[in-house]
Amino acid sequence: MTATQGNLAGLSRFIFRAPNWYSSLAFALFIAALTGVAAFDSRFVLDDAWQGVFFIGLPTVIASAVTPWVDRRFGGQLTPNRASLLALICELVTIFFLTVAGVVALATPQLGQNFVFDVMLVALASIFAFRLLILMAVSRHSLLTAVVPASVQTVAAAGLLAVYSGATAFILDNPTLRETLARAERAPPEIQGFIPADFVLLAVICALYAGAVWLFLVTIDRPWRSSLGVSALDFLRGFIGHIAEGTDELEAFFEDIGEEAIVPVTVLAVRRPDGEEKARFVLPMIHPGPMGEIGGGNLPKRVAETADGVAFPPHATAGHDFNLVTESEVDTIIDTADRAFADIDYSATATPSHRIEEGEATITGQAFGGDALAVATFAPGCADDVDYSVGLSAMAEARSDEVGDVLLVDAHNCNDGLEGEDLGHVVPGSERSFDVINGTGRLADLVSESDAGDLQCGVAWDETPWEPADGIGPLGIRACVFAVDGQRTAYVLVDGNNMEPGLREDILDAVDGVDRLEVMTSDTHIVNTVEAENQVGQAIPDDDLIELIDDLVGRAVADLEPVEAGMASDTAEVTVFGNDRTETLASTANAMVSLGGALAAAFILAVMAVSVLVFLLAGV
Repeated sequence: MTATQGNLAGLSRFIFRAPNWYSSLAFALFIAALTGVAAFDSRFVLDDAWQGVFFIGLPTVIASAVTPWVDRRFGGQLTPNRASLLALICELVTIFFLTVAGVVALATPQLGQNFVFDVMLVALASIFAFRLLILMAVSRHSLLTAVVPASVQTVAAAGLLAVYSGATAFILDNPTLRETLARAERAPPEIQGFIPADFVLLAVICALYAGAVWLFLVTIDRPWRSSLGVSALDFLRGFIGHIAEGTDELEAFFEDIGEEAIVPVTVLAVRRPDGEEKARFVLPMIHPGPMGEIGGGNLPKRVAETADGVAFPPHATAGHDFNLVTESEVDTIIDTADRAFADIDYSATATPSHRIEEGEATITGQAFGGDALAVATFAPGCADDVDYSVGLSAMAEARSDEVGDVLLVDAHNCNDGLEGEDLGHVVPGSERSFDVINGTGRLADLVSESDAGDLQCGVAWDETPWEPADGIGPLGIRACVFAVDGQRTAYVLVDGNNMEPGLREDILDAVDGVDRLEVMTSDTHIVNTVEAENQVGQAIPDDDLIELIDDLVGRAVADLEPVEAGMASDTAEVTVFGNDRTETLASTANAMVSLGGALAAAFILAVMAVSVLVFLLAGV
């Protein structure tokens, strides 16, 4: 990925899964009780706590319960977990406003209690504006529609204040209604003193804040619509939904920006003489991203589930522009791989492996029948994805009368994370691109000139004790050893996203029992749901990883037996992000983040200034 795409991926560190609704509510009521003890001064501490729960916590409970119901009545998608978390945040914002106001009122007695009341109105208007912003982003309501669910918490709090502060006593003549809706005598003195005009003022401020929210969203959204033809709110809703709730809303956004593409899918299959499959390498020229299980993020696991033998889904020469837009596109890839698998002609012979160095690139591979397997790496130099066109050019360079299909793997086994401007993306025209192209051509010449011998194969795999948080996906670590004329070549696949610098060399030095070894990663993005990097070796001790790989290679050597192998390719028509769309998306999102904070601060200062002006005019 590029530096810009790395910055976008890094935004995932700000996202977390929404807690269960009851956890949010329990914490909200606890904080409300503590605030009541600090703010109110009755004879009993428990009475203070109860007043805090009632006057501060009750609006939060009402908002948590009512908001998702109202939102869904209007076609929204706010879940109880998100609604409760949103209500909790708004409660904390209100408490913060009132705490600051109380401190200021104590320091400047001339401001008096009315200052605290004015700040409370601003706090209620502010949480309304915040809720309006979130609901317009998450549920994609229009402004007027979003006002209804957004106002629940503010209306609930204002209603309690009106009833228990004495404000309703000014407008209720009916004794029965006054008894029910005017209960100032039952409320603590700290909240008494509001009049009906204060709530008219609250409505005016809320209207001003709603207008500011609308203008802010329009301003933020304009670059997205002009550059990508889609709304920033669709991206924000899908991103939050995927990370916080595990939804697939983000795929709908990617479908809108996607482009049709034709991608080769190459399969190398190994079977025993009786026809039983032993191993299968599947390489579609797409990128297993963008993250989690969105798009092709979990492609390696899906590929492995379709193979009868031990599956090896290494990383292809493709970058983020070739991310699949939806998980359903993986079915097309699997169907194409099945067609290619059905077309394979098997041979009981193969060539010994060769390893050549071309510039910064190291290419390792061998031929099976008239087809070639090639694994490219820039280690010990750091690199990330190899561009799709570079891979196609390298495969074309390798083809000849003696070499037909080429399964070209990007080993993806050395990178230094998201540091610096150049993250190692191998692009057309670069020196590294010609290293891959020329090196693959040279390797093809070597294997085509080599004599073939009887082929043996052994495999081993382990799910490992590690999880995606440790940088290891569900496929764990897999080893395949090919033996030809006494030469043993091991290909090790780690289900992870790139490797820490130097780790590949340490593995090659430590593993015995084979003449040649290359280690690859699948580039699964299931390990990048929360952390943008999370490379192999970042969380796992090197010694533990190397020990397991050494054991797996030894088990694969012990599993060697005569086999037949063959390769075939087919093409799939899929929808991917498209050329330069990932970079455009990343740069637009990064610009929104960098400018959005300053723009939001400017809007907040502006509406606060307007609020002060409104209070001054109302007091005249």
